[in-house]
Order: sequence, then structure tokens, then C-alpha cells
Amino acid sequence: MTDRSRSRALSGAVLSLAVLALAGCAGGAGGQGVARGQPATRSAAGQSLAGVCPATVVFQDDWWPQAETGALYRLLGKDIRVDKAKKRVSGPLVAGGADTGVRLEIRSGGPANGFTPAAKVLYLNKEVTLGSADLDLAAAASDGAQPVLPVFATMDVSPLVLMWDPRAHPDWKTIADIGRTNTRVLYFPGSTYMEYLVDAGILHKSQVEDSYDGTPARFVAERGKIVQQGYLTNEVYQYEHELPQWKKPVAWQLVSEAGYPNYPATVAIRPDRKAALAPCLKKLVPMMQRSAVDYAADPAPTNALIVQLVKDYGAFPYSPARAAAATEAMKRNGILGNGANKTVGDFDTTRVQKIIDILRPLLAAEKRPLRNGLRPGDIATNDFIDPKIGLP
Repeated sequence: MTDRSRSRALSGAVLSLAVLALAGCAGGAGGQGVARGQPATRSAAGQSLAGVCPATVVFQDDWWPQAETGALYRLLGKDIRVDKAKKRVSGPLVAGGADTGVRLEIRSGGPANGFTPAAKVLYLNKEVTLGSADLDLAAAASDGAQPVLPVFATMDVSPLVLMWDPRAHPDWKTIADIGRTNTRVLYFPGSTYMEYLVDAGILHKSQVEDSYDGTPARFVAERGKIVQQGYLTNEVYQYEHELPQWKKPVAWQLVSEAGYPNYPATVAIRPDRKAALAPCLKKLVPMMQRSAVDYAADPAPTNALIVQLVKDYGAFPYSPARAAAATEAMKRNGILGNGANKTVGDFDTTRVQKIIDILRPLLAAEKRPLRNGLRPGDIATNDFIDPKIGLP
């Protein structure tokens, strides 16, 4: 992927989405409901997962349903079962229009499971097959009792940005420009990327503040004069089009462009289960790759399902327009892309090594050392990736 500077305001054009009609999720005992996913239109010749994968492949997410995980939600077949109380959805695992003979269950995380990290859930609950894990967190866990191994990259580039008001700071083009001032920068507590930005001298320790709570209150009150963490797939569109107190452009740059090439929200397994899951993953991971390609080509049905699920879970306002804007932003900025080659969902070992090199001194200073001799293949594997599957 080419290196592009994206310190610019997102287009003011509102992206529209023709939302497919979804069956209402009528409440029942335990908060059960029924929605619809993609239909199975052909036989599963050569694509059966029955007897190879668990009867139900369980994926534990770290957040609510969003467009960022569209490739996984697209694998859900019709007659989906929605458990509103437990914030999870299940249905036949359908790949390329074929019912694979097993089911897929996606469990929401964050507020939905008391903020228990998916990587930890993999060890707490053996029925969970796959879990969400950022690459830097996988590296940080490498020397602990609960390591994880990413097998599929849901996004090639992290959508994490630092954002600001372009009218208050018209001369800024990059995150480095922020570091040439004493402007306050808000971020979530425990964010390793910020330690990197400070350690690299891109930002100053005196200007960063780990007080961002996910709300726009401070940014609005300061009239955009401060800088705030956000996501290109969420806050940028929300602030410009859906936040009544703002509703004007914001400028931004991806944190990855400042030298922190993290892979976010990967699909990971327990390393000690790799051999047992290998026959399943050899078939399942290429299905995820094809699903990412299909989602990029036709995101509307999956986004409609995601919007409906967020509503059913009572999670947070997530409009069809925001979901559509997220997908478009991911495609336009290489977040949903092939990277430097022609393959979707794989890991660039050079990037993985850079994350290791960045984290080693940072975590050693915190007495959380990485595993001795840690290599890229220890925290991300392409063993199950089909290199021939990529976005056009």
C-alpha cells in the first residue's frame, strides 16, 4: 500500500445506504429474536466445515457490531438467532452462498461482557473458538500465561486517528505538526500507541492527557482547539454529520502514518490450540478472506444487519449512513485492502517486526517484557491464508 498523508477533512457529502428490510426481532424467553442474513443458494460441495470445525464456531468480539467486522457478519446465513440479553447472534455459516454445515456465533464485547478482553475469554471459555485481538496486545501478551495468535487481519490499516478542528489549526497537516505546539491531546488510558508517539518525540509527554472517555463533551467545549483520539470509521463521520453540537468538518491523520503500523481487531486463536484447529482454519480463514472481498463489493446487506443488531442490543446510536460511511472510508484509505501485495487478510512480517521493535523497550520500561527471541511468526501467522484471494 502506498504511503499517503491523510490529514484532511472527510468529504461533506452524506453517503446514503438503501437499507434492506430486516425481520423484527420479536422478544421471547431469554430475549431471543430472529433476524435474517445471507441465504444459502447452492450446495456446499468442497466447502463443508462439518466434522472439521466445531459444530458452532464462536467468535468473541471486543466491541459492538460495526462495519469494521463486516467480513465476519457477512458469513451469517439467514434465520439468524439474536439473543438480546446476552448480546450475541448466531446462524448458519454461509460462505459464497453455500451452507457449510456448521453455525457461526458472534458475541459482542466491551460493555456487553463487562469489558473482559476477548483474548482472555479464549482462556476462560473453551467453547470460544476465535477472539478479537489487536496485534500490539498480542505482542504484549507473548510472555504471559494467556498468549494469542492472530490468524486473519480484519483490517490492513488501523482506522485510529488523531482529529482536530481545521479552522482552529489551519496549518496542521500531520500529527507531527501537533507536536510542534503545546496543544492538549486527549486519548484513552492505556493506549500503547501514545507511548510510542511520545517516546519517538512526535508528541510531548507534557501535552498528552489520558482522559478521553469516548464522549465529545470536551472537544465541543474547547471548540475543537484540542486534539482528540477517534476512529476514521466512527467519530469523523459522526462529528461532521450527526453531532448537533458540532456538525462541521474535522481534520485528521491516521496514527499508522505516524509510524505505528498496528493491525487492529485481528481474528486470533489460542496458540496451544493451533494444531487441533488447523484443519478447520485451513478452510475457514480463506472463507473469511472471500467474505471480506464480497463485503467490500456489496456492503449494504451486511451493514443493514449490523445496524439492526446494534439496535436490538440497545448499544449506541449507529445509523445506516454512518455504517455506509465507515465502509467507504475503509475502502478509500486502504483500511479494508490488500496492503503491499494482492492478498487480503494476511500479515506483513516487516510490519509485525516493527511493532515488536517498538514495544520491546516501551514494555521493558514498564516491567512487562516481551518474550525473549519473539519473532513475527509467534504473534501473527499466514499459515491459513490463501495468497490468491484479494480485493480487485
